[in-house]
Amino acid sequence: MRQTELAKEQAYVARLYRRLDELREYTERRLDDVFGQGAVGTMQNRSERDSFADMYTRRLSQLWAVENALCFGRLDRADGETLYIGRIGLSEDDRRLLIDWRAPVAQPFYRATPASPMGVPRRRHLHTRGRKVVGIDDDLLDLDGLTDADRATLNGEAALLAAVGAKRTGRMRDIVATIQAEQDRIIRSGLDGVLVVQGGPGTGKTVVALHRAAYLLYTHRERLSRRGVLVVGPTPTFLRYIEQVLPSLGETDVLLSTVGEMYPGVDATAREDPRVAAVKGDARMVEVIKRAVQDRQRMPATPVEIDLGDRRLVLEPRTMEAARARGERSGRPHNQARAVVVRHLLNALAKQAARQLGKGSGTVLDQAELADLEEELRTEPAVKAALNRLWPYLTPQRLLIGLYASPERLEYAAPHLTPAERELLRRDPPRLGEKGWWTEADAPLLDEAAEVLGEIDEQVLRASAWMAAEELAAAREIERADREFELKYASEVLQLTGLADIMDAERFAARQRDDEDRRTVAERAAADRTWAFGYVIVDEAQELSPMAWRMIMRRCPTRAMTIVGDIAQAGTVTGARSWDEVLRPYTGGRHRVETLTVNYRTPAELMTVAADVLALIAPDLRVPRSVRETGERPWAVRIGSLSDELGDIVRKEIVDGGRLAVLVPASLAAEAGAAVTAAVPEAAAGPGAAALDAPAAVLTVADAKGLEFDTVIVVEPERILAESPRGTGDLYVALTRATQRLGVVYTGALPGVLARLRPLENDPRRPGGDGTGLGVEGTGR
Repeated sequence: MRQTELAKEQAYVARLYRRLDELREYTERRLDDVFGQGAVGTMQNRSERDSFADMYTRRLSQLWAVENALCFGRLDRADGETLYIGRIGLSEDDRRLLIDWRAPVAQPFYRATPASPMGVPRRRHLHTRGRKVVGIDDDLLDLDGLTDADRATLNGEAALLAAVGAKRTGRMRDIVATIQAEQDRIIRSGLDGVLVVQGGPGTGKTVVALHRAAYLLYTHRERLSRRGVLVVGPTPTFLRYIEQVLPSLGETDVLLSTVGEMYPGVDATAREDPRVAAVKGDARMVEVIKRAVQDRQRMPATPVEIDLGDRRLVLEPRTMEAARARGERSGRPHNQARAVVVRHLLNALAKQAARQLGKGSGTVLDQAELADLEEELRTEPAVKAALNRLWPYLTPQRLLIGLYASPERLEYAAPHLTPAERELLRRDPPRLGEKGWWTEADAPLLDEAAEVLGEIDEQVLRASAWMAAEELAAAREIERADREFELKYASEVLQLTGLADIMDAERFAARQRDDEDRRTVAERAAADRTWAFGYVIVDEAQELSPMAWRMIMRRCPTRAMTIVGDIAQAGTVTGARSWDEVLRPYTGGRHRVETLTVNYRTPAELMTVAADVLALIAPDLRVPRSVRETGERPWAVRIGSLSDELGDIVRKEIVDGGRLAVLVPASLAAEAGAAVTAAVPEAAAGPGAAALDAPAAVLTVADAKGLEFDTVIVVEPERILAESPRGTGDLYVALTRATQRLGVVYTGALPGVLARLRPLENDPRRPGGDGTGLGVEGTGR
């Protein structure tokens, strides 16, 4: 009977894939037709052509993204109807072949229970490999609701435990086929307002947030497609880890970003001392930025002389102070207020020049002549230089570089910081052409400065002699990239339309330059600091500083947000201590909190160890309940030397096809990385894509935030506790990254909080060890 059921499901799934192929072919033909129209007609014709091309391209991308596990479930309803559930909806001749998992009618697939079957006697999980059905599992929800024929076809067990016990692949997988009831309730929660999802390790916070993004885009497509969805993650490695989830759910146009990537045009990748990051993330930096701008608006107490060769003009202190006061009263940001200040100063200079020109002749200039004189003075190099010194145009980059480089400016801007804190901010300016100078903690400060300074007209920037060389180079690079894109696009269109022989790409690109922006919503949003997103999701939110929260909140003025994290896992000084404390300034206390209580990732044996650390962080919190045990008891071993012995331990712990992480304090990253890569050449040392794909990776705890591995080896937990600003939080994170096995390696003392760990026996480094190594009974494996 099982083979008969498999064959039946295989036939239906094959039909779904045939329909998917038909839709792809149809969409490709329509796309070819659009390009075949050529670049002719009115501006409106070309605009409509580009809109259709964009629509069909997006649709084709979606149809290819759902290839894997297109259909994963079936609902047998009490009314006799059978519904197949999948990644997208498919129909044929007005018949529903496949129901999108986000549709309301699909809710019982996630929420039905034997106590509340929701009109569904049986729920079936389909396991596929490629386009082949390789297994089926049935959940019996209502025996009385099944026919005799249905009872004869019951198969297997629930899919959840099989999914959580599978080996890690180096990328997060969607859980669309195994969403549980408490997760589904959160995923389908309403759009408006701030929703906080608090959950301990392994409760599925991240996948719930990503599936929520997919659900909201499906349910509120018209509203969100115009403004887009932003997902903020803790590290680039984490974003690489989750990047396949949303495309696999049919959503290909969501912007994934770290805090450091949210300020356009800045490569915020440099690392810095956590103490420096803590000062930069402190809310007091709001006042520091304001005062840093005010410092650049201070007028001298002595006259400023301007030598024009044939005459000399003088700006008196009272004139300059009056100009500054006018700029302040205008209520405009610094760069916009400059026009008010410059107008006042130029008017004073023009009147002074008029008096000099009319001296002895009795000539009095009228208003038009005075205006002409102002314009003439505006273009004088000496006058321009004086005005730029008194009230300069400033970019956020120039402001912060000047602030960090000057003890005097720091003292004026930050009197409420301690001398030691000001010294932490001190930094030499970047060398010409230097990249990677900015850090992640700088991005919110640049954003804050941009708010206080206001925008500068691009033409003014390009014409300004004082423009920083690196900014000018960046502007030229953007311009060059835009031109290359235009030429490539033009060439492709001309080739497709057969017009390449009668029109060159340069001329065609020039004709198209005034057309509407062809970039996706995500691409346009990434390049626009002032973009307001329709929805924002923040993961590992407990790590964000007050300054980072200010930047993120600017991106979502409607406060339509999902914030996921775990207060107990906060590892930074400026991280959250309570959600209410973080969010009340922005929500007035009107945010809502949902709690995930079930741990699907971490086995009970590991969480027993982690529970002791959690008790030190927050005695009132409890670890989430694990759904499984593995029989693999966590172990600890003391060794004499990391360099000599760590690599061998790691090599023996690697499981074929799985992923292992060695989590270390930052101070030991280089030493541990060298030891592991020497023993395991294919291992990776440090964050990045390689760390996700390698069988073993050496990472700091901060780099491992949000990730999971089959096996985790924590190195020198005592130093993790001592080095991190909130060491117990970091240790808690390290102990809860594993899905199967956990070990601890140390050279000094083992923290008392890890007393539950079982010492390794039968190890050649221990007295009486038999040299059998790791992986036998009694070793903790």
